[in-house]
Amino acid sequence: MDNPLLNMTGLPPFPALRPEHVEPAIDAVLEENRSRVAALLAATDHYAWDSLVAPLEALEDRLNRTWSPVSHMNAVVNTPELRAAYNACLPKLSDYATEMGQNEALYAAFRSIAEHAGFGTLDPVRQRIVSNALRDFRLAGVALDPERRERFRAIQQRLSTLTSKFEENLLDATHAWFRQVTDTAELAGLPDSALAAARQAAATRELDGWVFTLEYPSYFAVMSYADHRPLREAVYTAYVTRASDQGPHAGRWDNGPVMEEILALRHELAQLLGFRNYAERSLATKMAPDTGAVLAFLEDLAGRSLAMAREELDELHRYAREHHGLERLESWDITYCSEQLRRHRHQLSQEDLRPYFPEPRVLEGLFAVVERLYGVRAELQPGVDTWHPDVRFYRLVDEAGEVRGQFYLDLYARAHKRGGAWMDECIVRRVDAQGRVQVPVAYLTCNFNAPVEGRPALFTHNEVLTLFHEFGHGLHHMLTRIDHASVAGINGVAWDAVELPSQFLENWCWEPEALALISGHHETGAPLPPELIRRLRAARNFQAGMQMVRQLEFGLFDFRLHLEYDPARGARVQEILDEVRAQVAVVAPPAFNRFQHSFSHIFAGGYAAGYYSYKWAEVLASDAFSLFEEEGIFDAETGRRFLRTILERGGAQEPMELFIEFRGREPEIDALLRHNGIAA
Repeated sequence: MDNPLLNMTGLPPFPALRPEHVEPAIDAVLEENRSRVAALLAATDHYAWDSLVAPLEALEDRLNRTWSPVSHMNAVVNTPELRAAYNACLPKLSDYATEMGQNEALYAAFRSIAEHAGFGTLDPVRQRIVSNALRDFRLAGVALDPERRERFRAIQQRLSTLTSKFEENLLDATHAWFRQVTDTAELAGLPDSALAAARQAAATRELDGWVFTLEYPSYFAVMSYADHRPLREAVYTAYVTRASDQGPHAGRWDNGPVMEEILALRHELAQLLGFRNYAERSLATKMAPDTGAVLAFLEDLAGRSLAMAREELDELHRYAREHHGLERLESWDITYCSEQLRRHRHQLSQEDLRPYFPEPRVLEGLFAVVERLYGVRAELQPGVDTWHPDVRFYRLVDEAGEVRGQFYLDLYARAHKRGGAWMDECIVRRVDAQGRVQVPVAYLTCNFNAPVEGRPALFTHNEVLTLFHEFGHGLHHMLTRIDHASVAGINGVAWDAVELPSQFLENWCWEPEALALISGHHETGAPLPPELIRRLRAARNFQAGMQMVRQLEFGLFDFRLHLEYDPARGARVQEILDEVRAQVAVVAPPAFNRFQHSFSHIFAGGYAAGYYSYKWAEVLASDAFSLFEEEGIFDAETGRRFLRTILERGGAQEPMELFIEFRGREPEIDALLRHNGIAA
């Protein structure tokens, strides 16, 4: 069989990729890698960068490039056949990673490089790669006895299966539920954009009327605007019980047992490596010095935010009573009443802004902002093979005419596509043995409403923020100047610093100079009027206290789950969540709420015992942006300095060193508090 996964030289040939190609390709690459590693180790007993580390990086890169399109398609065009092929490879990839991490001869070879007199003459980037590798060998269990090694391998294999299962349960539960509406009375309050999308969803299912789903744009529209309280309650109930033992599909895709087993195995894994718990294991590759520092950071922010959050909730209760006759505010009323209160106080709704953020203008403006800051322009490249007709492909070109990176842009929600928004790597920058530069390629994925009824896709301001956030990650990946894949772009970056470029870029979405570039009425082209800009900025910190404690709830819940795991007591998922809510939350959800069953960031993503990273990195992002507030938001010199010190350096240096090089000092929390309207 001619296998396109094995014959790739450039971009993945997505239309040619079939589920039956996946397992044979991975088997072939893993077999070839194993034999090549053995040959490298046998070739000499004096190991050096060029004879060992560089060839190993080439092997790892080929494996990543083979797997990347498979993993990506599994997330964005999921089918039963592709899912089966993907899952069949997970244990094989896990086994291979553990086998390499526990390879004593390989570990000894890296140690010999680090201990050789010539190590000090290697450039600092190569020294860091070798040091990282030695750390990662230890974290892979290279020092364990054979019995414990085997247990470590079994745990890793099982965890790769369980995290995939968590995501599959969530995907299936999300797409299994919908609500058909044929009575127009139930549609009161919903904006035209939501109704058009719901009509299209009904037509796709060959149903009359309107269909609302649990895809985020549909869910958010109902929760924010639907006057009909029973509709809000039905959609809320289905959404917060996805993949759980509660709600309309109770028990069908229940992630409860999956979470229990994941947490038990992570704890056992950490203890095998000599850590007391998985939170300690998580911090081995992060900026935060220890678990106490993380808890103190989150609890300090909670202490600064709680009073403000409680005042905001009290105000919401008063407003709901006086203006909507709601004596008791239920969870399905919070978003709706908050939106009504925002309108009442600021004469502003997300829907008021949507006509001013048509997709073509937003993209054009985003690219203009990036060009002003970093001197790179985005150019659409037609005719590139993709996995769906809606996907587009661009390249980034700098002022010298060099192609610095390329990216796929997949913006719209659809069936068989994972929810949320993310950036992922397709190809990582590296320079090969012949001196050829491998241009980095990113996947940029969102879940916005598609164009309907002849209009372009119209974004809310929140969606514009999401797009800027993911593009910030993409720039970190694409603009790197590091020549070694393991520390190029986001690779090798401490996870609690990786959100710096993404959260940083969001700031331009609030600035009048930038809003002039990213907004323009979809019918008239008129920019966002100054009065709307004033109201948007005035409403920036609307309920910022409530939003802050919500994020702190997620961060503390995640961290304590992994810090306090006790095999004798089990995971105590609901118990710990209830305790955290008693400590920092101001909104108490109903007993049937199972938010944790869809918390894929920590159960299926890279944020286990690391969700605090969003707030940790927001301190860095806010402080970095404050320099632009001082120098001018489009100050070219400051923009190029951020490019040189943060975006181009990837994981080649400690994040704190890079931040100090950019800012001239260590980060301070004042800008974060100011940007969130919380008194310092």
